[in-house]
Amino acid sequence: MPERNRLLGDWFQDPRWLRWFLVGTGVSLLVYLANIVFGEVRPGNLWSFFYAIGATVLMLGAGAIGLRRRMVRMAARRPLGRTGTWLQFHLYGGALSLLLVFMHCGFRVPVGLLDWWLWFLSIWVTASGLLGVLLQKVIPRMLASGLSIEVVYERIPDLVVQIRERSESLALTCVAPVQDYYRKTMAAALAEPTARWTYAVDITGGIQRQLREFSYLRDVLATEEREKLDRLQELYRTKLEIDAHFTLQKALRWWLVTHVPVSLVLLLLIFLHLFAVLYY
Repeated sequence: MPERNRLLGDWFQDPRWLRWFLVGTGVSLLVYLANIVFGEVRPGNLWSFFYAIGATVLMLGAGAIGLRRRMVRMAARRPLGRTGTWLQFHLYGGALSLLLVFMHCGFRVPVGLLDWWLWFLSIWVTASGLLGVLLQKVIPRMLASGLSIEVVYERIPDLVVQIRERSESLALTCVAPVQDYYRKTMAAALAEPTARWTYAVDITGGIQRQLREFSYLRDVLATEEREKLDRLQELYRTKLEIDAHFTLQKALRWWLVTHVPVSLVLLLLIFLHLFAVLYY
């Protein structure tokens, strides 16, 4: 996971890929300008056909990263290229394919049902892909800079159970005011992982504000009871930080749901469109 995040974070840091993307964009627009001057801008003619082929090749190349990730063993034996290179092409090739889709449509909204869905899903996949780049760059940095713990998403439910059990056992040994506070405030918060979208704005998510009541309790407790309260506070802080991980890592998984399945549907519709054009 850290290696993948590092690679995703480096997507925009290789100027060669950005230069080639700008060159490809410039050449594509020049070709379209020549199309306007010397030909007719409409779907179905030879110009449009080459735009569609270019967009299809780039989309298939960008989508091939899914296969590359599943061929780890083969990549160890054969030169399939670095994962970072595939990621770069996935980003820049996918973005350039959207431009070719627009050129294929003459920069107009298609009227046919299949064409319209291809046009719409191409925009959706590209936009969600760029959003994914942003999330993959920002969220790991937020988690690393604002929190004191690192958590694997799949382990969060088990960790919360452990914290709850330890907190319950500790609270039973505390005096009545602490037990009342635990029962009225902490018990519900420790019941399960909780997504709080305030973490997307402030990674601390008001953690200090939620821990402030511990200071009020500490002032009325004897010295030996304060040590138990401090341990209880530390467990509560850990749970709140786990909630921050849960919230932001969940956002990454929701992004995958909005991007990967839609990308597969887009590729399926591309093959259907090609079959319809070539067969009929």
